[in-house]
Amino acid sequence: MRYKTSGTCSSAIDFEVEDGVVKEVKFIGGCNGNTQGVAALVKGMPVDEVVSRLEGIKCGFKGTSCPDQLAKALKEWRA
Repeated sequence: MRYKTSGTCSSAIDFEVEDGVVKEVKFIGGCNGNTQGVAALVKGMPVDEVVSRLEGIKCGFKGTSCPDQLAKALKEWRA
């Protein structure tokens, strides 16, 4: 699934979920090392845990972040 981000340097997030578990995440744009790190850390985690850990994280003065946008994407997928 592709999620169009808002308020971050990344423009979109491609992700795959199987049986409620994150299988793959790829950020389009953003801080390459950080987004690769987030993607690697959440791989294999249950969606609910990822949302719980990442939701509300801010990047500097912005009201959101790439991790927060991933949480939003997964919440939208869950709905």
